[in-house]
Amino acid sequence: MTARTFTPEEANEALAEVAPLVERMVEQHGALAGAERRRAELGSRIAGNGGGIEPSELAQAEAAVKRATAGLARCLRQIQELGVQVKGPGEGLVDFPSVREGREVLLCWRHGEEAVGFWHRPDEGFAGRKPLPF
Repeated sequence: MTARTFTPEEANEALAEVAPLVERMVEQHGALAGAERRRAELGSRIAGNGGGIEPSELAQAEAAVKRATAGLARCLRQIQELGVQVKGPGEGLVDFPSVREGREVLLCWRHGEEAVGFWHRPDEGFAGRKPLPF
């Protein structure tokens, strides 16, 4: 069983703190994907014939990947420190551990939803979401 559990009410109250972190996580995930694409494009050009790339371009692309990686890691850590599990950083999918009838369940929330309104068993995942209340 997870150290911290949430009631549906507590999970919804926690959204005041969790939602902005999740929004930043989604942004950082997108920034990382873009930075990695740029680095890969430069790598392909270099592998070809160099393509007139300035030495600083690759260094800047690498620095962008490192910044986005650090930003994403920071968001993940902050969310997890609140007792919330990150399930999909790109789409902003998180789960709040809870207990239903003595068994561990997960209260499911996705960025853009107004409230925590679904739950599922740990083995079901997003596809097994059921509406709250229990």
